[in-house]
Amino acid sequence: MCPAGGRRAAPRAPNACRLLDRRAHGFYARDAGVALRKNMGLLRSLICQENTTFKNVWTTHSASPIAYERGRIYLDNYQCCISSIAQEPRILYQKPKCSKSEKIEDALLLECPLGEMLPNPLDYKSSLIVLTAQNWLLRLSADSGEILEKIYLAGSGCKFRYLSWDTPQEVMVIKSAQNKLPAASRQIFGNSVTDVDVSNGILIIMYSMGLVRLYSFQAITEQFMEQPFDLGCEFSWNGQVGVVGKYPFGLPCNIKITDTPPLLFEASSLENAFQIGGYPWHYIITPNKKKHKGVFYICSLKDNALAKNGIQDMKCCSLEPDWIYFHPDMSGRIIHVGPNLIKVLKLKEVESNTDQTEISEDFIIVANREENCVNSSVTVTASGRVVKKRYNLLDDDPEQETFKIVDYEDELDLLSTVAVTQIGADGRAHLDLHCNEQGILLKSIPLLESWDVTYSHEVYFDRDIVLHIEQKPNRRFSCYVYQMVCDTAKEDECSRHEKPERVFCKKGGRIFEYI
Repeated sequence: MCPAGGRRAAPRAPNACRLLDRRAHGFYARDAGVALRKNMGLLRSLICQENTTFKNVWTTHSASPIAYERGRIYLDNYQCCISSIAQEPRILYQKPKCSKSEKIEDALLLECPLGEMLPNPLDYKSSLIVLTAQNWLLRLSADSGEILEKIYLAGSGCKFRYLSWDTPQEVMVIKSAQNKLPAASRQIFGNSVTDVDVSNGILIIMYSMGLVRLYSFQAITEQFMEQPFDLGCEFSWNGQVGVVGKYPFGLPCNIKITDTPPLLFEASSLENAFQIGGYPWHYIITPNKKKHKGVFYICSLKDNALAKNGIQDMKCCSLEPDWIYFHPDMSGRIIHVGPNLIKVLKLKEVESNTDQTEISEDFIIVANREENCVNSSVTVTASGRVVKKRYNLLDDDPEQETFKIVDYEDELDLLSTVAVTQIGADGRAHLDLHCNEQGILLKSIPLLESWDVTYSHEVYFDRDIVLHIEQKPNRRFSCYVYQMVCDTAKEDECSRHEKPERVFCKKGGRIFEYI
């Protein structure tokens, strides 16, 4: 192979060719992504070492919901931001209490721009996109809370409440509270619409009878957009002239659907539960009858054919249902979670029929239960009295270890699970880290605080940080921050005999408890 200009390559051309081939696939020896992957590999190795522990370094409480995004903890309706990275609580910013009209309804973290140059260097830093009760969309500095951009959406006739990503970090969806559909929309989409969303370029419409219909949002835009506009530019609309995104003009409603758009796909599923994923494309539904609750059908999106072994039913007898979803690691696998069992399933071609796929187990994770102890129908009290149970325990009985949370840490390629056991008022939980490829248990992290199964809980495992956010009755919220510590054997021995001293401090008018 000769390079451009006809000059023959040096003797090491084969290596150069391999390098060019690797570059064509996105691999660069000095690329920041390569360095990050190496660093994440090292961090994973450190986390999984036997002498590495996670220490509860500090705790705080709040009378309003607590949110977490990439190393930042938000309190007081996003008016207070605390770094979760420092060993002691470090307030990044604290803003004055906002009025009811300035209340933040929803927020998204904007981490980096993709595919284009930006005019201001500050635009490359992380931002928080927030939606206010008065229909303002604000872009805040994630580190200082400073308002960088303001966009007015619409007047009081429409109340926007929800933010989500259509294409992550590129295209945002802003959704209003549900309004009664105008007559024209009812003629096109029907009378029983209960919800609507946009994801990955697909308009998703849900109906009260369990029907889900999919339409191409791009096709709708191309067919029904009356006139395009740009933010910050003057625009004439319905006899009014104003600046797009400025008060009181806002964003004109420039798509008017006058005919039923082409239907891409429809399915009927219990409670509108519907997911698409896998390779080749498949979807998961539950047949639209109450008796099928907890039964999942995995079907081909191409021809609606049920996959071989495509009916997944754990036959759970539990208060909380099992749940299923496509694995977020883009492997095309499926995760099915029950009270005491996690199945990771994979799609593969049937050997005798390449047009059909079958579902098989990749690996399973089983809760640690002492069946003989817990499920025995006969127990003996301390006085020797024999007691017979007249009922069988539920599969998610709190006295048995039960899976509550399953998540995926994409940077470390680890599958995390939270399992809980509660006997009486004392509940104990642990976060387990599993190899994402084989399901092997690599690390178990005990959560020291008591876990009440009747409360609402969120657990985040983010690189070397573990966060547990708990909602108690009467709107009491707590946040427990754990950080990775590589202890020596001597420190481990000391920690077994010494009770850690907890210190209370006040910062920014807020009380923190740390060790």
